[in-house]
Amino acid sequence: TFTHVTEFIIFGFPGLQNFNNLLSCVFLCIYLFTLSGNGFIFFLVIFDRHLHTPMYFFVSNLSFIDITYTSVTIPKMLAKFLMNLDTISFTACFVQMYFFLSLGATDCYLLAVMAYDRYVAICSPLHYQTIMTRKLCIILSMAAWCVGFASPLTGTILALKLPYCGPNILYHYYCDIDPLLSLACADIFLNMAVRVFHERRCRFFNHFCNCYILHKDYFNNLQDSSKGGRKKTFSTCASHFTVVSIAFLPGLFVYLCPTNFLSAEVNSLVAMLYTVLPPMMNPIIYSMRNKDIKMAFQRKIGLIKSSLATE
Repeated sequence: TFTHVTEFIIFGFPGLQNFNNLLSCVFLCIYLFTLSGNGFIFFLVIFDRHLHTPMYFFVSNLSFIDITYTSVTIPKMLAKFLMNLDTISFTACFVQMYFFLSLGATDCYLLAVMAYDRYVAICSPLHYQTIMTRKLCIILSMAAWCVGFASPLTGTILALKLPYCGPNILYHYYCDIDPLLSLACADIFLNMAVRVFHERRCRFFNHFCNCYILHKDYFNNLQDSSKGGRKKTFSTCASHFTVVSIAFLPGLFVYLCPTNFLSAEVNSLVAMLYTVLPPMMNPIIYSMRNKDIKMAFQRKIGLIKSSLATE
């Protein structure tokens, strides 16, 4: 007789149970920095008309995804660290898992869309404005969101149909697909096959788009004899490839390492890091060396100072 699980206990990792205070401080700082940094870029792009370009339209979408992506997981982590609220209902766990997977997939497809935007900027700079129209940007962005939220549906529904009869302890800090499937009281071969297919499709599509633009970038640099032209071509893609590298290298590390090479605890810790590190780093990458963002920020500061002076 199966006893249906009504809630899960988010245990975390046994080796880190004595560092809750330290972890709470670290993740609280990361969360606040992620919210403020991405919120700054999101609203700056909205309110500054000089940033109403295809590139920054997609950057603002990425900032919004980063805010929601971290908000799905980190608040529950902080509740466990600070208040020992380590239980989550069955429904809430699957809702968290679905939104976590959906936003991660949307981020993946949006980065591929941004790669296409950089491809047009490199290969057809004179026709860039006529190709990347506002209508096309909205369609591409909506497609990334729709495909991203549709991709994990099959895997989530299949996982939801599995029997969970105990134990109900998740050795993770949030409801992820692998820890949940390990608690099922049934064969999970089909679930794992769907999961691998979804993950490979998302990563292959993104890597194909980004490798293609890297190929174009390289040959454009070879063909462009001027030093200024090569520098401009490289700077067009530098920020994007930095974001893609930070987003995917830790994931590839977890994905490619043999299961017996690293402990499940180390793999889960790396997986936890790549869910919070890229959203925190994206605002730094797009603002620290970005002249447009700096100029837009200076304009807003100037407007605030002038308004305060008139008062």
